[in-house]
Amino acid sequence: MKNILVLGGSGFVGTHVCEKLVREGWHVTVPTRSEAHARHLLLVDVLALDVHDEAALTRAVAGHDAVVNLVGILGGDFQRVHVEGARIVAEAAKAAGVAQLVQISAIGADPASPSAYGRSKGEGEAAVRAAFPSATILRPSIVFGREDQFINRFAKMIASAPVVPVLRAGTKFQPVYVGDVADAVVAAIENPALSAGKTLELGGPDILSMGALVRWIAKAVRRTPHIVELPDAIGGAIAAFGFLPGAPITSDQWKMLANDNVVSGENGLSVLGITPTPLDAVAPGWLVQYRKGGRFAVPVAA
Repeated sequence: MKNILVLGGSGFVGTHVCEKLVREGWHVTVPTRSEAHARHLLLVDVLALDVHDEAALTRAVAGHDAVVNLVGILGGDFQRVHVEGARIVAEAAKAAGVAQLVQISAIGADPASPSAYGRSKGEGEAAVRAAFPSATILRPSIVFGREDQFINRFAKMIASAPVVPVLRAGTKFQPVYVGDVADAVVAAIENPALSAGKTLELGGPDILSMGALVRWIAKAVRRTPHIVELPDAIGGAIAAFGFLPGAPITSDQWKMLANDNVVSGENGLSVLGITPTPLDAVAPGWLVQYRKGGRFAVPVAA
């Protein structure tokens, strides 16, 4: 049995990664500052640890064959988490002689990005590459799944409001299923010849504008709200205040939405031998909770 350390393993994507690794026969250890956050994980070892403690992390990494870093935030100290944190993990893995490192980043990562999030992700990638040149960097588009904070957020808005405003309605996304992302992590680890030293962007089979995505969700939950695509002048003002009814949005997130969130070249899922899962194949299974009457809802007339 091989040993793997999964940082950020108690989060949305991390939970699926850990489950997949366990099924594949890996011995998984998840460091966390709050063991309570990892109680839902099964058949993994939970280690109380501050990942920003370089000495403690270096000790924790020792003896592991591979390391996965999924730690990320959407708001807060991006520099500390996305740049310094990524650097610390990569340097610790290199110092411990770990064979493989997988760093989870995001499409749009770029040191020249106008958003602090995008810049920090890009700078974090550079720090990882400098410390651990053979690392695999995975850049998923928006990740969807039963516990996600994107599709579910809009579904809640649609289910509770007669009018749903949409910001940056023309921005395109390529939603990728969380199970496919987990498979990509495992494939990168178990088939390093396909991914070592590479940066792979991950996207699903569907490319949808923000407006089209909201309409797709409305159809899936069998709701008919009035969907209003806001012009950028109004959207920018809303972002400046940091709040859209039902869904907080920061000025930095507004900047991120200025660019499409789609795979720019060959889809990394294809490189790793994974067939992308469409929204239609899995999302309706959990979105049923947002329908009137739940799974017993009467279909909306065409």
